[in-house]
Amino acid sequence: MTIQDVSRTTSAHADLSSARRSQEPALAVEPSEDPAIDSSTTHRAPWHKQVAHRVFLSDTAVLFAVAILGAVLRFGADAEATTNGPLSISYWTFGAALAVGWSIALQAYRTRDSRVLGDGVEEYRRIVRASVTFFGLVAIASLVFKIDSSRGYLAITFPLGLLGLIVTRRVWRSWLNRQRQRGAMITNALVIGGMRSAEDITRHLGNSPQSGVRVTGVWVPDRATSLCEWLPVPDAFVPVMGTERNLDAALSVAEAELVIVTDTEHLGHAGLKELTWELEGLDVDLLVSPNVVDVSGSRIQLSRVGKMPFLSVDKPTYGDAATWPKRIFDRAGAAALILMLSPLLLAAALAVKLTSRGPVFYHQERIGKDGEPFGMVKFRSMHPDADARLAALLAEQGASVGPLAKLKDDPRITPVGGFLRRYSLDELPQLFNVLFGTMSLVGPRPQRQFEVDLYDHVAHRRLRVLPGMTGLWQVSGRSDLAWEDAIQLDTYYVENWSLVGDLVILWRTIRAVIGSGGAY
Repeated sequence: MTIQDVSRTTSAHADLSSARRSQEPALAVEPSEDPAIDSSTTHRAPWHKQVAHRVFLSDTAVLFAVAILGAVLRFGADAEATTNGPLSISYWTFGAALAVGWSIALQAYRTRDSRVLGDGVEEYRRIVRASVTFFGLVAIASLVFKIDSSRGYLAITFPLGLLGLIVTRRVWRSWLNRQRQRGAMITNALVIGGMRSAEDITRHLGNSPQSGVRVTGVWVPDRATSLCEWLPVPDAFVPVMGTERNLDAALSVAEAELVIVTDTEHLGHAGLKELTWELEGLDVDLLVSPNVVDVSGSRIQLSRVGKMPFLSVDKPTYGDAATWPKRIFDRAGAAALILMLSPLLLAAALAVKLTSRGPVFYHQERIGKDGEPFGMVKFRSMHPDADARLAALLAEQGASVGPLAKLKDDPRITPVGGFLRRYSLDELPQLFNVLFGTMSLVGPRPQRQFEVDLYDHVAHRRLRVLPGMTGLWQVSGRSDLAWEDAIQLDTYYVENWSLVGDLVILWRTIRAVIGSGGAY
């Protein structure tokens, strides 16, 4: 069933384009039964352009500042420095032209598009591509027009400008995320598809406010619905519409700036093509969900078979985590950290030894790669009888021994141990586990046998790689995480491993440790 079929059989206004021209509500019900809705009111919210304008101003300021700074660093007080060759211009003019051209390149690569602002990886990727391409064109233009510019000047301005752009975009991204956490700068979306897929995507987007998208309506174009039907999701009132409305009416009810098609079963391939034409002329974006969850973008590619586009999803990448680059990265990194942190390791060992009775180190059996047990070592942060007292203390707080079971204000923790745990210093001896190959710098959380006994077939995938000193669980809440969330994060890591991802997690770990959130 196509969009035209639905509109022709269920609406008094079969021709949507004429309804738009007359600006009359395209409804299939009497006006007295529903508020008057004008399909022409679906417009992009002003904040999109406001943010893009602010980002443009910050980009321009950074680029001009870098152009001036590059000239000062390269030529010092020589304000008369000029390029050589037939076309001789001052570096102030050359730098201004460079900044303007660079800003145009950023615009050409749509780095300020509302769909990529705040996205992170895609936004940075476009900035890098635009910058590299622009400086390549500068080199070609210099040869064609015989502009002999200083290589030192370009060597200063390019990295400084690229760094400045990425840093300022990171600041804007943090600001935008804070606004979205408060419920501002959100894009309303109309979901077209079945109830199950619509409910899944509504819940997912509702749990990810940083995405900046909120589902405000669902349209099932081949199903009859009542006028008071709502999607059963918590903390949201999402109206469900069916054959009693056409596309224009559904967009107006949802006040949608974005359409998300969750499956094509209710539209058909011809219906999806027709939908793109129906949205032509409206300031409404269209996304088609592949219904692929927890798969990183690097594993997804667009392929064509015949005349049909398909998403090609690469196999899980956990096998790459056992190759030599990962092993060298782990062991070389562990050795370097042990040498660099040796004074801190010695100080922590002395503090544990001198402030409480018992051994300096705490050894515990954990389950490693392929289910093999190994001895994990930490600085002792508790009194020697801590394990024997755990069950009784949990019972006092109304809890039981189970996965991720921990006590807040735990009386078993020594004063020095509390400090070590707060900043994860008690885990530094695990560097020796990494050095000897039983752990990795980054990986799933090492767990005990009784926790592994609770695994289903999905959770068992965590055991395909070495456990890590840190991981997605460490930078996403630590002890504040629920068991299901910790499993989901670890399986995502296993399925989408990359060395770049490890570097990002290590950087985020430093921030998480300094913030000490979720550590107790």
